[in-house]
Amino acid sequence: MAFSDFEPDAEGVRLQKVLSQAGVASRRVAEKMIRDGRVEVDGQVVTELGTRVDPTAAVIRVDGARVTVDDSRVYLALNKPRGVHSTMSDDRGRPCIGDYVEHRVRGDAKLFHVGRLDADTEGLMLLTNDGELAHRLMHPSYQVPKTYVATVLGSVPRGLGKKLRDGVELDDGPAKVDDFAVVDAVPGKSLVRVTLHEGRKRIVRRMLAAVGFPVQELVRTDIGAVALGEQRPGSIRALSRKEVGELYKAVGL
Repeated sequence: MAFSDFEPDAEGVRLQKVLSQAGVASRRVAEKMIRDGRVEVDGQVVTELGTRVDPTAAVIRVDGARVTVDDSRVYLALNKPRGVHSTMSDDRGRPCIGDYVEHRVRGDAKLFHVGRLDADTEGLMLLTNDGELAHRLMHPSYQVPKTYVATVLGSVPRGLGKKLRDGVELDDGPAKVDDFAVVDAVPGKSLVRVTLHEGRKRIVRRMLAAVGFPVQELVRTDIGAVALGEQRPGSIRALSRKEVGELYKAVGL
């Protein structure tokens, strides 16, 4: 859908039409959403069905989640395979995430990758040409949580989660997790889930090593409301309207 599809006149486009063409709901359901007070335009609740907006400029939210109507914006989720570098190109010819997305981007849009994963780590990476969203998702002040699943050697003792939540001292300062859980255990190995909003280099590996459990394998499974789910390594998908809205909400856009 391009902006020309909205065919705005001097007074803008009817709000229910914008919602319908953005894929939020049918026009009839969108009208009910407006009447029920579920739609905001530029921070104000709108209940009048005759309301017209400029879809290229208005900030529209439904149930608090922002609606994206700019079809030049690209929002992708990649399951970065192990051994792939978190760069859009590599002058040494090593495999990088740019190899996976070059045919998925319309036009010459420049993609930003949200954060980095070291080459030995698999998992979720977000890519977008929405520079402000990418910047806020990476900025520590917005505290967007990221979840990892790590395989470590040995049996994890009770109390390790509390120790990590309280914080451990690293060579570049203290660090702590938001949540920690043992997911599974077999003789000689444990699978643990770690959630944190830290963005320092190799932070999960360094924290677990600091408490005596060096990471053998590591996968990032979630960034905010976006989950890796059943995506195979190397696969890429467009984020849903709901996922994009939740990311906007998480960083105050």
